[in-house]
Amino acid sequence: MSDSPSLLTASRRFPPSRAFVESASINATRLAEMRVAADDDYVGFWAKLAREQLAWKTEFITALDDSNAPNFRWFADGTLNASFNCLDLHLATRGDKLAIVFESEPGARRTYTYRQLHREVCKLANAIKSLGVGCGDRVVIYLPHTPEAIIAMQACARIGAIHSVVFAGFSATSLKDRIEDAGATLLITADGSVRNGSSIELKRAADDALQAGSGSIKNVIVLRNTERPVDMKAGRDLWWHELLEGQPEHCEPEWVSAEHPLFLLYTSGSTGKPKGIQHSTGGYLLNATVTCQWVFDLRDDDVFWCTADVGWITGHTYVCYGPLANGATVMIYEGAPMVPDAGRFWKICQDYGVTIFYTAPTAIRALMRAGDAFPKSYDLSKLRLLGSVGEPINPEAWMWYHEVIGKGRLPIVDTWWQTETGAIMMSPIPGAIDTKPGSCTHPLPGIFVEIVDEAGTPVTENSTGGYLVIRKPWPSMARTIWGDNPRYIKTYWEQFGPDRYVVGDSVHRDEDGYYWILGRVDDVLNVSGHRLGTMEVESALGSHAAVAESAVVGRPHEIKGEAIVAFVVLRGDRPTGEQATALSKQLRDHVGMQIGAIAKPDEIRFTDSLPKTRSGKIMRRLLRSIAKGETVTQDVSTLENPNIVEQLAYPA
Repeated sequence: MSDSPSLLTASRRFPPSRAFVESASINATRLAEMRVAADDDYVGFWAKLAREQLAWKTEFITALDDSNAPNFRWFADGTLNASFNCLDLHLATRGDKLAIVFESEPGARRTYTYRQLHREVCKLANAIKSLGVGCGDRVVIYLPHTPEAIIAMQACARIGAIHSVVFAGFSATSLKDRIEDAGATLLITADGSVRNGSSIELKRAADDALQAGSGSIKNVIVLRNTERPVDMKAGRDLWWHELLEGQPEHCEPEWVSAEHPLFLLYTSGSTGKPKGIQHSTGGYLLNATVTCQWVFDLRDDDVFWCTADVGWITGHTYVCYGPLANGATVMIYEGAPMVPDAGRFWKICQDYGVTIFYTAPTAIRALMRAGDAFPKSYDLSKLRLLGSVGEPINPEAWMWYHEVIGKGRLPIVDTWWQTETGAIMMSPIPGAIDTKPGSCTHPLPGIFVEIVDEAGTPVTENSTGGYLVIRKPWPSMARTIWGDNPRYIKTYWEQFGPDRYVVGDSVHRDEDGYYWILGRVDDVLNVSGHRLGTMEVESALGSHAAVAESAVVGRPHEIKGEAIVAFVVLRGDRPTGEQATALSKQLRDHVGMQIGAIAKPDEIRFTDSLPKTRSGKIMRRLLRSIAKGETVTQDVSTLENPNIVEQLAYPA
């Protein structure tokens, strides 16, 4: 593949095909009408959608309560149940429709219709209630990415218990911290899981976490997933299958206020206490429901595959809640994308007739590096929409996704959002908006964003960019940080005043009004007084024909302020010696031509892979420590490839 344009202001535009526009639920005219309605009365806009899209036990009267801003409340005097909206509503019309299709890495397959899923959720809900867990109690879920994780989340929602899913790749210490902060009384885990052909001992990690603390836990429910032997503590530990025996197959939903917490999801950092992001029931479910319709043009016959684990917000919104609230068929895969080879994702798409495929840029780049032969070996003709989530996607990867996977005909929805926003905030509407490789295009209707400088002054288009803020509340916004509202206000609302939500990302808006996310504010480098987004440099590197993927960080420099260090994965073998030196110079010159001499990396380290969590995110804090020459002290247990740390720290 030849070098290609890399700048995030690339002028290439791709309109949706006529066939897609003609069948899309939202075309350009309809989108314009929605924007006008939201601009004229955004509270009324969301209230109308809430009444149309959700089933209420008691309909709300007040849509938005801003009397205690920035702790906004939406639909607070209305009552509903999230599980009822995701399951019961479909029984009469879709009871026998597939709700979940599942495949494990070793090849086991299972399916659940909406009726079967409803039955299993009710049985687990009744079982949880029998243990004394009730409305408002916290339940920590530490499960592999299997249908039982969805069943557990839905069961908690059904009885009004607040679930907190902990990613199954997290260590015992991380699990302990989250259990303690939430004050959870019940832990749901499994004997283990399989990833990359290896067994992960979840029950042992859970035991270690509980032995180290977490005295609030009264019971542990253990799913038999791998048949590996585990220690069961009498009086505390219970097998999932034994507990569900004889449980009633119906469980009356607990009708809760729309503001009742649906779940806590902890964001982790290299230091400090994890933040328990608290999401509501009604507002969260509304945005999850409508963004599935708007962004994915969701249809009744779709097979929707979001590859994210339910341990992350993407898995919450676009695996567990949004698709099921719309009565969709959801694909779930427990395993690594490269087992037995780089064709696994494409084989799943072929075998199950996946129509909507939503994954992370890191996965796209890894699959791109594996070569075109893998996707070309499978029938991907059922695919009709592609999506990207998790971080900005570089134009080179976007083009590969478009040309090789989409055959140049499928829309790509490049979505921007966060754990705290609950649902997608900016994205193309696929039947209404031309796309640009690397741009999340525009905010969705009802979402109002602004770009400001360090003083909070709005900046104009065609500028070098600035800080992204959201000017008005939206239903799925995080309500607080569990147990620490002052931290919530300080983190998200103080920097630019009480009426602007601080996103923490830097952004540029081009002459067409398209938004380009440049990365986290702390991923913006200050080189000799020039502000450079790490994404800009990564995009330039990615446009070189030899580069498959890169990650750029800064390290202190006594003269320039910060020096640029690039960790680069090539399409071919990792070079050493004189070959590495020559290619490093070539790549530095390439970046200089793409952006300017100021952006040339001071150091390039070639590596076989980047340090990624099992969700596909690059652990940039780890790279920053390595670039500074610091001893690695961070927890690397969540890495897909922990052995890569030594290669990164001591390159050949």
